[in-house]
Amino acid sequence: MTIADHSADPVPRSWGWPVAGGGRAAHVEAGSRFAGTTSQICGLFPFATSSGSDVRGVPVGRHLHTAEPVGLDPAHWLRTGLVSNTGVWVQGQPGIGKSSITKRLLAGLVGFGMRAVVPGDVKGEYTALVHALDGAVWRLGRGLHALNPLDAGPLRAALRNAPDADRTRLLETLRARRLSLLDALVTIVRRNEPDVTERRLLGAALDRAVSTAGDREPLIPDVLAVLVFGAPELMTIAACDDQLDYGRSARSLINALGLLCEGAIRGIFDRPSTARFDPDTPALSLDISALDDDDDDVVAAAMLCSWAWSAALTDAAAYGSRRRNVVQVQDELWRALRVAPGLVERSDRITRLGRHRGVVSFQITHSLDDLEALPTESDRAKARGMASRNGVLLLGGMAEKELDGLRRITSLSEGEAALITSWAAPPTWHAGRIHPGRGKYLIKSGQRVGLPVALTLTPSEIALHDTDRAFRQDAS
Repeated sequence: MTIADHSADPVPRSWGWPVAGGGRAAHVEAGSRFAGTTSQICGLFPFATSSGSDVRGVPVGRHLHTAEPVGLDPAHWLRTGLVSNTGVWVQGQPGIGKSSITKRLLAGLVGFGMRAVVPGDVKGEYTALVHALDGAVWRLGRGLHALNPLDAGPLRAALRNAPDADRTRLLETLRARRLSLLDALVTIVRRNEPDVTERRLLGAALDRAVSTAGDREPLIPDVLAVLVFGAPELMTIAACDDQLDYGRSARSLINALGLLCEGAIRGIFDRPSTARFDPDTPALSLDISALDDDDDDVVAAAMLCSWAWSAALTDAAAYGSRRRNVVQVQDELWRALRVAPGLVERSDRITRLGRHRGVVSFQITHSLDDLEALPTESDRAKARGMASRNGVLLLGGMAEKELDGLRRITSLSEGEAALITSWAAPPTWHAGRIHPGRGKYLIKSGQRVGLPVALTLTPSEIALHDTDRAFRQDAS
């Protein structure tokens, strides 16, 4: 039977056939909504409705199952109650593109009005992106830029603009952060923590150095000079009657601080900052790649100093007429923390003070084995706590053995675990084939079902995100 065979059939009116009881409906019932588990409604796949992913935020790719665009903005998720904090944990094998999705989010959040800060960029891989964002890159190292970690920096202007009540709080915050940094640096140099007396000596010496410095910023050599001089209040703390006795008591602390000024990092963190912070800059990177070949304690000291200075910038961002939230990236985090016991807590204290000020933070690692490499079980437990406190997890391809550790910080269904391990499957031996997990991520938040997304880079991003440049024949 063809269409022509029906050509003589009557055509119904626009509101239906004129039958008994028929006619235009005055009211149409709403559709019914049903929900069920995957096993109950698997026969309905592919679903006619959306996956429920929120497209608000920086576009990070398409949903692997529904092809919907997926957006991610931790600040927006916090405002709408999806997460309780704005920390993002990024984990996956090398080569799957952890840096790429981080840079995509970094650029997008800067576009939303935030300021990007990369404190202690060990490999210098964010330099091109920061330049593209019209930001500033400070290259720290011997013969390069110097950074005074005790410098109030951008917080100095904030102190002038803040209300009286906030000014007192900011001053105490600044003191606490400087003291935590000195404490951590002594721990790195000596490989053990200062005792109670040494901490009190550091605090008293820091207060006197700040007072003596007047209008200029205090330096680590200023604190060292106060310790060597042994002012009366310091001798009281050390319970010493004369200089000789004081010298014996404070010798270890003085020598540890002295190494910062005379050891391998001399000239980098013991003199005034040589770069000026522009409060209008949309992005700032403290590039320490010039120190990448140094010992771990040198890199750890450089990273801690960079974090401390950047934390002041975070506090300052909340004051003044140009208030901006901050998005911060901490890559190679564990390289600093594994140098000496207790650095996990100190680094957390240095950076944590600013989180309530509107900070979106990214912590990047390729394996939870990095946590297991920390010196003590206490450090490992605290590091796992830091990881689990992140509100969002971006998980790339990784081996099965990684999942046991991962399940300690988030729940994973069998399907999600299978997806992650499939992305880590070895590629073929055919040249030119990309890693099977490159650009694929599972976005997890709390107990929700994860969002599997595939990120596709734009041509301009491909040039900015290239981390294999050193191996290219045309690399300059």
